[in-house]
Amino acid sequence: MSAPSLPSPTHPSEISLWKGHTSQWVYFWTYAACAILAAAALAGMPFTHGFSAVGLVIPLVWGPVRWWTNRTTTYELTSQRLRITRGILNRRLDELELYRVKDYVMVQPLFLRLLGLGNITLISSDASTPSVALRAISGVEAVREKLRNAVQTERDRKRVRELDVDDTSALS
Repeated sequence: MSAPSLPSPTHPSEISLWKGHTSQWVYFWTYAACAILAAAALAGMPFTHGFSAVGLVIPLVWGPVRWWTNRTTTYELTSQRLRITRGILNRRLDELELYRVKDYVMVQPLFLRLLGLGNITLISSDASTPSVALRAISGVEAVREKLRNAVQTERDRKRVRELDVDDTSALS
């Protein structure tokens, strides 16, 4: 006796539109502080009879852990949702259905704009993720446009519209 098959989905298959990471440039000052601490520990070795070498532990752990944490955070925009996977030892997957996106803002601070990077912040009606930030991503204009098109397509497919209700009329 075979198990009953699940009904086929009535929606088109989900395709990946973009995949990326936060740029390491976000942590420039962290890496600079690690380099300064390491240089100070090495420079102090002749004066402390090598005891300052213990100070190398902080930058030699802090820098690589920050790099690895950033590298293991992945953003994936598909035709139906935004997936954010993060974590080194413990993995966490956050998903935001695109039809729930209410608004998005693209910001390019001067430093990031000089590097060809930018931030996108999404505001959604999802209770678990009301706000999502994609920080320091490359090709931010193209990603914003893909996001915009995917949100509109998914809203049309689900027949969902955003409705703003003004509460001031209820007070009259």
